[in-house]
Amino acid sequence: MKRQSAVNRSLLALTGLVLLGGGLLILAGGLDVYRRWDLTPPPGWPLATPHTVLLSTADRTRWTDNGWWWPAVIAALTVIVLLALWWLLSQLRAPRHGRMLVGSPPADGVELRHDALSDALAADARQLPGVQQARAQMTGPPTHPQARITLTLSPDSAPGPVLEALSQGPLERARQSTGWNQLPTQVRLQVSRHKPHRAE
Repeated sequence: MKRQSAVNRSLLALTGLVLLGGGLLILAGGLDVYRRWDLTPPPGWPLATPHTVLLSTADRTRWTDNGWWWPAVIAALTVIVLLALWWLLSQLRAPRHGRMLVGSPPADGVELRHDALSDALAADARQLPGVQQARAQMTGPPTHPQARITLTLSPDSAPGPVLEALSQGPLERARQSTGWNQLPTQVRLQVSRHKPHRAE
């Protein structure tokens, strides 16, 4: 498990436990469970009977007349909102290593990760004549996968034959091995740097 995933799961689990525990304590007080079952509420817990409240009027208005109270409340809420936004943006920026179901319909329990198919597709494309380097990336949802491929061609290769070989070779093999009816692909071609040749 990656570090970010472990932190996310730990925070969610901790938040869930706190909310669950607080909700059960409030529910127990509201349903008068402590009196009915002759239980002892936690020390200092105010919600022991249905007629009590979590914060009394005196507690709620204790610092409202002080000048620092409302700025402190606003500052605390602002910090909480900023931390929540930071966490959300960090999730959106995180690299997502998705998975795709293989086959139509897929076999039970068979999954293929985007990265695995991307690496296999790039390695297959590097074997094509005239291709010096290849990068591939699978995108889209499992039901509508798409491929993005960047090929670096040798200076003396022609784009047409390379694209035809890519379509009939690596892309066709990827489509057949996964059982997809089609695999929309966006291909970007670039030529490797080379020294200029002087005409005699």
